[in-house]
This record gives sequence, structure tokens and C-alpha cells, in this order.
Amino acid sequence: MDSEQNEWNEAFRTLIQNVQSYTGVRLTTEETTLLSQTVRFKTLRRRQYLLQEGDICRYLTFVSSGALNMYNLNDRGYEAIIAFSIEKSLMVDRESMELQTASVYNIEAIEKTQIFQLTTGQLVTLSQTVPAIAEMVRLQNKQLAIDTQKRIRAAISMTAEERFHDLIACNPEYIQRFSQNMIGSYLGIKVETLSRFRKR
Repeated sequence: MDSEQNEWNEAFRTLIQNVQSYTGVRLTTEETTLLSQTVRFKTLRRRQYLLQEGDICRYLTFVSSGALNMYNLNDRGYEAIIAFSIEKSLMVDRESMELQTASVYNIEAIEKTQIFQLTTGQLVTLSQTVPAIAEMVRLQNKQLAIDTQKRIRAAISMTAEERFHDLIACNPEYIQRFSQNMIGSYLGIKVETLSRFRKR
């Protein structure tokens, strides 16, 4: 029990530090207490599902440590990675969560991952009472919109090699952290082609 409490305490301190550094807004003692009483904390094992295809996404997830990926499987069983989420970022199937429909995606832990979760209702309440949370959501939504637009532009107007170099420029940590198979799946590039690009 003590080890679980210590894990929670350490993870929650990291969450507070991340929120404050990301937003530039400090949390008061009262706001910190409210947040601690509201968030749901989980530790995921490597390859453990956070969400499976067919389920409804009920939580917005903040990654405290570790990494997640969201992917779907086509009819041939090919895994197409839609998004990665690492420390200080959010992961959610927005379509499923907002419309309360079955998800077409899987969300899985790439490594041991500590997360905090909020329902839509909890997020709305906290955003109204905790300025740092409202600012974090605003900044994350802004970044998501930018990233989505960039992903679409890359998919329809860049060559495979241009997509690879764009990833290196924009998200160099992905190259260091994730396997070549995952990077290839994320970019829509065959592993053999990706290997050739990396050798140049």
C-alpha cells in the first residue's frame, strides 16, 4: 500500500510540475487539492490496452510518464499508427468521446506508462474552476489542430522521404524513442524504405 501511495505521490507531483511548466500558470493549494480528488490515476504495463476497438472512449488521458500509441487495423491486419503520446501530452479518441460512439482505434502502452484521466464532465468542471487546467486544454487543443493539419498536408502533398525528414525536424524524439516499425507505420512508409532514408 505504501509503495502504491508513493507512486501516486510522485506521479501527481510530476503532473503538477508539468501542468505549471506547460501553461505558465501556478496552481493554488486549493486547486491542487481539487485536482488530486478528481483525477483517476493508472499505471499501464507495456502492451496493455487503454482503449480497444469497439469500446467507447470515456476519458481524456494525460501522460505523466511513458508513451502511448493510437492505431487501427485494416482488413489485411496492417497496423496504421494514428498518433503517439509521450510525457506532458494528451491522448483521446475525440470522435468516440464526444459522440459516445464505438471507437475504431486501439490505444496501447508502448512501455510502462503512468497516466491521469478525466471524464468530459470532470474536465469541464475543472476548466471552470482551475485556470491552469483551462489553459492546458486550450494549448493542447491548439497544438492538436496544428498537428492534424500538418499530418494531412504531409499525407497528401509530401513524398515519403519528405515525410521522414519532416518528422525528424518536428518530432526528433520519436526517432530516438520508437522502433523503426512504428515510425514506418506512423508515416505510411515501408520499413525497407525507411532504412534506406536513415542511411543517407
